[in-house]
Amino acid sequence: MKCEHCTRKECIKKTKTDDQENVSEEAPSPIPEDRETGEFHKLADAKIFLSDCLACDSCITAEEGVQLSQQNAKDFFHVLNLNKKCDTSKHKVLVVSVCPQSLPYFAAKFNLSVTDASRRLCGFLKSLGVHYVFDTTIAADFSILESQKEFVRRYHQHSEKERVLPMLTSACPGWVRYAERVLGRPVTPHLCTAKSPQQVMGSLVKDYFARQQSLSPEKIFHVIVAPCYDRKLEALREGFSSTSRSSLGADCVLTSGEIAQIMAQSDLSVQDATVDTLTNEGLTFLCLMRFGDSKEEMVMRHDGASSDGHLVHVFRYAAKELFNEDVEEVTYRALRNKDFQEVTLEKDGEVLLRFAAAYGFRNIQNMILKLKKGTFPYHFVEVLACPGGCLNGRGQAETQDGHVDKALLRQMEGIYSDIPVRPPETSANVQELYQQWLDGVDSPKAQETLHTTFQSPEHCAHSLDIRW
Repeated sequence: MKCEHCTRKECIKKTKTDDQENVSEEAPSPIPEDRETGEFHKLADAKIFLSDCLACDSCITAEEGVQLSQQNAKDFFHVLNLNKKCDTSKHKVLVVSVCPQSLPYFAAKFNLSVTDASRRLCGFLKSLGVHYVFDTTIAADFSILESQKEFVRRYHQHSEKERVLPMLTSACPGWVRYAERVLGRPVTPHLCTAKSPQQVMGSLVKDYFARQQSLSPEKIFHVIVAPCYDRKLEALREGFSSTSRSSLGADCVLTSGEIAQIMAQSDLSVQDATVDTLTNEGLTFLCLMRFGDSKEEMVMRHDGASSDGHLVHVFRYAAKELFNEDVEEVTYRALRNKDFQEVTLEKDGEVLLRFAAAYGFRNIQNMILKLKKGTFPYHFVEVLACPGGCLNGRGQAETQDGHVDKALLRQMEGIYSDIPVRPPETSANVQELYQQWLDGVDSPKAQETLHTTFQSPEHCAHSLDIRW
């Protein structure tokens, strides 16, 4: 029996029981015998159910299973408890980075404005013992800017002999893992090499921030708060992390729902938490994207219905760079369903650019079939594993019985759409970081730090004949 998101004919994982207690057979128990006790012992153990898993079957190795078992709140609380003890040699600087798609969840759940929710979330985390709370929007700035330039380069390089289009986004870890572990070539060469916002954020915290603070990366414990469970897998991704777990860009990934659970079991309610302000800007020291230590209080986002906005920003950039066309409003046109939409740039009856957004594995499957047949007409595709996009991540928009909370999701979508948009090109802090941190926009260091490579195994599972 296979789970609803499984991309293989046969699922070797356990089926989910009515009480939703089963997890992957291969994943070891996340609870060690000498479990950490103390003021945080009440939190339930984190478990990833089959319906939460958006990556492909057989995608987790035994080693990854061990590491994945540590991606829960107990690891986070272990560091908090160590920091409360007297042995300063074991203390770590605790940094939490929050994805922008998580903020509408907290705003909707606690009936707050998104700015107030972010400030209270920051205050709550600091009350636990977190030292810095960052916003990952600046990391998405880098990801989008690098994606824009890469698309224009690919457009110029594309030919019958060198087919480098369509370019497929690589910001979604569920989709990337499926492409690498199941599809392989000829799909992986189409993946954009720009790192995802989470990967860029890991480099910012463990490299730039660490050096600004005169700390070794191992002295920083970096937690990502994200809307989906696949971000946990992304933290383990080969080529992004080193062989030492202490040097990972993200040491622990917690979903928005797991943070809400911590809040629910805490003696301090979110409404009573100390208010701390938020900034989207900065990663210059003392102006670090730090919620609370900057004058900027308004939450900002990129232009995208429920994502980091790669499609919209790349489309506008390409229209200007390639055809000298200024596009202010990007109009989506739904095709097969609301999760497969296209955007075109036309002039004198000719289609100059044809972009698409493909959300959910049913649309991804159809896209891959057409791509392999050579009948896929798009230059660029924003690919997300979750139907409805990142706001619908399985780590936040769910009811207690594991179904999508549609009412909550609609509320989150309304909140997210009302957040002011800031184009990545307008961030002076990003431009400053290109110079101070990366030695220039097109430097070898920028290429090495902001781009990645993808696995392309020769023998991948053949799953394209699945009928959805």
